[in-house]
Amino acid sequence: MEDEQRLDQVRELFHRIEELIPFNRYLGLQTESIDQDGAVVHLDMRGELIGNFQDGVLHGGVISATFDVVGGMAAMATAVLREDSVDETLQRLRPTSTVDLRVDYLRPGAGKRFTARGFTLRAGSRVAVTRMELHNEGGELLAVGTGTYIYNYADQ
Repeated sequence: MEDEQRLDQVRELFHRIEELIPFNRYLGLQTESIDQDGAVVHLDMRGELIGNFQDGVLHGGVISATFDVVGGMAAMATAVLREDSVDETLQRLRPTSTVDLRVDYLRPGAGKRFTARGFTLRAGSRVAVTRMELHNEGGELLAVGTGTYIYNYADQ
């Protein structure tokens, strides 16, 4: 099976996950892409997501949660792309579990629209390490993160 077909299946999986996880819906995360280079999601600023009411900037917890989602997406895409049987892998593979998540806040989360990108640094048979970045619509780098995820398989 070609990588693009595999990625289409991963995209469909995450589209379903977006609909099934109420917290992700509340955040308003919108998947732009999932491919061999990682995953990209967008987030629009809303009043409910403000962390500093005086400056009106994005809450650090929203940034952390967004990183967790985009890092997990990148890790899962990597798991599926390296397998021979995508259908079998998708049946066995459950959403990843976060082992560790580190976030470095570089600037206040000012902006109207944010883009988070995650990509896999290294993936083994059970664990993947990812790197994430958050930019505002002006291209400013606001935060970076590193996540470690464990693959959850139904038969393990």
